[in-house]
Amino acid sequence: MLIIGAGAAGLMCAIAAGQRGRRVLVVDHANKVGKKILMSGGGHCNFTNLGVTPAQYLCSNPHFPKSALARYTPADFIALVEKHGIAFHEKELGQLFCDGSSRQIVQMLLNECAAADVTIETGYHIDRIHKIAQGFNLRTTRGEVQTEALVVATGGLSIPSMGATGFGYDIARQFGHDVLPTRPGLVPLTLSGSHQAHYKDLAGVTLPEVETSVARRSFRGGLLFTHRGLSGPSILQISSFWQPGDHLHIDLFPDQDVGEWLLEQRTARPLAALKAVLGDALPKRLAQRLCEQWFDSRPMQQYRSAELRLIGSQLNAWPITPSGTEGYRTAEVTLRGVDTDGLSSSTLQSKLVPGLYFIGEVVDVTGWLGGYNFQWAWASGQAAGQVV
Repeated sequence: MLIIGAGAAGLMCAIAAGQRGRRVLVVDHANKVGKKILMSGGGHCNFTNLGVTPAQYLCSNPHFPKSALARYTPADFIALVEKHGIAFHEKELGQLFCDGSSRQIVQMLLNECAAADVTIETGYHIDRIHKIAQGFNLRTTRGEVQTEALVVATGGLSIPSMGATGFGYDIARQFGHDVLPTRPGLVPLTLSGSHQAHYKDLAGVTLPEVETSVARRSFRGGLLFTHRGLSGPSILQISSFWQPGDHLHIDLFPDQDVGEWLLEQRTARPLAALKAVLGDALPKRLAQRLCEQWFDSRPMQQYRSAELRLIGSQLNAWPITPSGTEGYRTAEVTLRGVDTDGLSSSTLQSKLVPGLYFIGEVVDVTGWLGGYNFQWAWASGQAAGQVV
């Protein structure tokens, strides 16, 4: 069997198939194995999440991820990590990271591949794929290759500087599969016009926790102002649900009624200016900018109660309209992809072409930020590898 793509899903599939005695060749056009694994989690690899359920995944058919995720859980991957003596720790929200380097996860996968007699070749380019009676014939820069089964684990379009291409989608279309229109996910949002003019010089300002909402979806996490717009965990999470034209509402004080707090501050600090009061609870540059844009900054005793409640309601639901995203250049994932209607949810095999499989990010399954996409890679790779 041949696997196109030496990333998380492809290597996991290779391990599972090799352990069953299958002859496995993994090929990748990149010059290095597991590039996205290496850069993930700030170099510490957020390799899974303790709270994985199908509810943390976006898919046109929300039932599709259930089978693979149920049969290869975070506990299964943790057991593999512990088997290799890799130290790890839990951060917030169930996220698991290596204590050391992401290289440990890549090396673990390579060691498992070696133990299962898996062959891996990088810098490998495929020019053409044909379906033949015995499986598939591939014309490559290293000659023709014939394989009984073909697994597409090419990933999506995110971070093209690391070699991401649409090759997997091309293969899907070639064999009659629908590919749902893709877009960047888990990506910073950009501002333009008056929004950018007001906030671009706040680049580098951070808030440790806000709640960002669009439509009926909300996420909590940090917020970061950038030269072009907004980033941070809460923004990356909401970006997968944001559509052009949507208005965001950002609660700068989650769990606090800011209007009531301001009334208390008026009593406690009647002579303090509003920007000074807000500057004790928010980054001072942001507090000053909000006062310049929305409010004046009189001494607290000069504000009527109704005015303070109105200011509070605006701070609990700061309205802002992004103009777009930073695109695939910085997106952590690609939303949509190969339509799951054409795949078996239990094996990831094509319903149209026997012996053809699609796993990982190339499929229309995208997880939240926080290790969920790696768990889909492990689970979908394992599901295919057990049967291919």
